[in-house]
Amino acid sequence: MAPRQTRAVVPSRIGGLLAVPVLLAGLAGCSGSDDAPTARATPSATAAETSAAPTPEATAAPTGPIGPGCEQAFPAAAGAPADLAAQPVSAAVGANPQLSTLTAAVGAANLVDVLNTREEVTVLAPTNAAFDALGPDALPALLGDVPRLTSLLTHHVLPGRLAPADLVGDHVTLNGDPITVVGTAEAPTVAVEGTLAGAAPATVVCGNVPTANATVYVIDQVLAPAG
Repeated sequence: MAPRQTRAVVPSRIGGLLAVPVLLAGLAGCSGSDDAPTARATPSATAAETSAAPTPEATAAPTGPIGPGCEQAFPAAAGAPADLAAQPVSAAVGANPQLSTLTAAVGAANLVDVLNTREEVTVLAPTNAAFDALGPDALPALLGDVPRLTSLLTHHVLPGRLAPADLVGDHVTLNGDPITVVGTAEAPTVAVEGTLAGAAPATVVCGNVPTANATVYVIDQVLAPAG
């Protein structure tokens, strides 16, 4: 009977040893299932925090006239923009007493019809004060040199009707030379190096003013053609 008892004890011990890894595996499985919800919660919490974080509001692009001097430099832009929209650009500019010097220069260069029949352009229109800043002898010299005057005036004409946000950037003028407008949509400027007087940057006094065939930006400096 003793041999039979010995055989019964051996399998029992083997069974106990085999049960240990099974038990450990079960404990590991329980431990893993406890950790899983925590691992999944982390990205969910991050996503919730991200969605709750405030985002900066986009700045709306200007849709009407811009500039601090519309009531003085281009009164019709502030008072009766619909009337301007029905006029060709030379007529709209010519009706503005603040732009009488520019009107005279356009007439001297025989550019009235050129500007009025050119479709979809942007005109940078220097004020009388901008021409005055060139000195008393500058304007008579310009009016007496039609090729130079033509080059100067067509340098102020850009292709396309440019909204303020589109005005900022690099362009090729009707004169065929480059111009760079910097700043923001609310305050476009041309660097001092791009002005004829070379004393101050050109800024917009009143702009984004529509006429029948052009968008006008009144500026406080005369621009210099490249070269």
